[in-house]
Amino acid sequence: MRVVSGGPILVEGPVEVTLEDGTVVRSDRFMVALCACRRSGRYPFCDTSHRRRVR
Repeated sequence: MRVVSGGPILVEGPVEVTLEDGTVVRSDRFMVALCACRRSGRYPFCDTSHRRRVR
């Protein structure tokens, strides 16, 4: 696992993530970017929305 400052959490896949409501989402990719900022339209997966953040 690697945390990118201001960006996603990179995890070696495949991964299974259980959301707060109990929904389970899965990715079979060899490297998965998980959203750490909650701006992603594909949450819990990163869609690079953090790059558009106004500082």
